[in-house]
Amino acid sequence: MKKRKLEIAVISDVHLGTYECYADELLVYLCSIDPKILILNGDIVDIWQFSKSYFPTSHLNVVKKLVSMASKGTEVHYIMGNHDVAPKKLANISLGNIKFSKKLVLNIHGKKTWFFHGDVFDTPFINSRWVVKLGSLGFNLLINLNKLINWVLKKFKKEKYSLASKIKREDHKSLKYIRDFETTVTDIAIENQYDYVVCGHIHQPRKQLFENAKGMVTYLNSGDWVENLTALEYSFKRWKLYTYKNDKLSPFFMDEALKEMDLHQLIASITAKKEKPFGKKKIH
Repeated sequence: MKKRKLEIAVISDVHLGTYECYADELLVYLCSIDPKILILNGDIVDIWQFSKSYFPTSHLNVVKKLVSMASKGTEVHYIMGNHDVAPKKLANISLGNIKFSKKLVLNIHGKKTWFFHGDVFDTPFINSRWVVKLGSLGFNLLINLNKLINWVLKKFKKEKYSLASKIKREDHKSLKYIRDFETTVTDIAIENQYDYVVCGHIHQPRKQLFENAKGMVTYLNSGDWVENLTALEYSFKRWKLYTYKNDKLSPFFMDEALKEMDLHQLIASITAKKEKPFGKKKIH
């Protein structure tokens, strides 16, 4: 099967290690593309629900494929999500062609693009206007506030506050939660003069232009791989929302080489390569 060449591919909310994850379908998708940059926008491995008794071969094959893509030159950015508990300790460090972070800003053909998971808005202050007024400073304060709230909940043996989970539990209020989330995200993005803002977390794939009195921004949400099976793709200076169920793929057979791959050898092959610069990279 001929692979589609992409400038950027974005996936989020895969939740490997859970029964809800569509690992086989995700592997088919990953094997169908050849991106220069792959952004894993949070909740790739679900540490919250992780069980040693359940991590099937199909899930391990996804991990192998991601590492394999990095070993072959794809720049992989792993942005921390609220379910990525263990990898958060790796924030702001690199493993060869894989870089871990909490947020990412790229200059893509002159467009300032902000990537982050979205769980920082899982606080009772999600509608607070001061976050928008303070701009990036407010966003950083919100990150710390989110950590504090979840730390307190953990001490009292309570479940972490999750907007996505709350939406599912209170379906009749879901539209309001989604609207509040998108409005807050886009207002902050406009305040900071971003052209695009890309997130996940709420499992609601979307591409839409938002506008207020101060400007406009294109909001992009990569959706998930537990319900919608969606991703974001950037090529030919355009963003596209990919939907597995609608965008049919050719019959797929996993490479025998992938089946035989040893994860430790793959990681070694990545770290042996010379690191490339990450961060505020320009894509011409």
